[in-house]
Amino acid sequence: MQTTTVDVPTGDGVADAYLVRPDGDGPFPGVLVFTDAFGLRTAVAAMAERLAARGYVVLVPNLFHRSGRAPLIDLSAIADADRRGALFEQLRPMMQALTPAVVARDAAAYLDFLAGQPGVAAGPAAIVGYCMGGMNALRAVEAHPDRIAAAAAFHAGRLVTDAPDSPHLAVGAVTGELYFGHADQDPSMTAEQIATLEQALDAAGVAYRSEVYAGAPHGYSQSDTPMYDARADERHWSALFDLLDRTFRR
Repeated sequence: MQTTTVDVPTGDGVADAYLVRPDGDGPFPGVLVFTDAFGLRTAVAAMAERLAARGYVVLVPNLFHRSGRAPLIDLSAIADADRRGALFEQLRPMMQALTPAVVARDAAAYLDFLAGQPGVAAGPAAIVGYCMGGMNALRAVEAHPDRIAAAAAFHAGRLVTDAPDSPHLAVGAVTGELYFGHADQDPSMTAEQIATLEQALDAAGVAYRSEVYAGAPHGYSQSDTPMYDARADERHWSALFDLLDRTFRR
């Protein structure tokens, strides 16, 4: 396979991104990956390559591109649980800047770029998001339901809030299939919030699966952080490949 760093034109400059192509001429379905707050790095590239190895063209954009090219902060302490909070304090303003309107606008640019790549199959793409990226993946599919056939969110927080623009309030726009792999040790997505999300999905008639990974912490799929849980991570890959393979009838 081929992994490159590319520049994706957006309405606010360019977003640096990983683009990973499988071997062969295709056509291959496109998959957009929204990262956690730590952004583009070696562990994320490895995840994109595992996806591509299954026969998908994968685009992983720097969601914080307005603040500069990745890495935006020093990630040398990413594996240190005691310093994790300090890293998030640096990232918090960038996270807050990703409003629903910004996410929708950027997602359109990412989808345009992905669809325009050689060997990418015509038709809707899929999207997968992690942590913060999971919430924004849901916002993306809500904004572009005709362009995203399937979306998966893993250990995603704040899918249900008291805000008038809470992601769960817009699920009625979704026409594709959704998957949620919740961490049961996640204060940003409690059992009560999961139940509220599922009620909204049921009321809207959305096709979905919502599963709680017992014993898994928030961030369980991120191998370079102290939150990594190998068992939950493998479960996440099985669920993701099941969703993608069924969606694209492979």
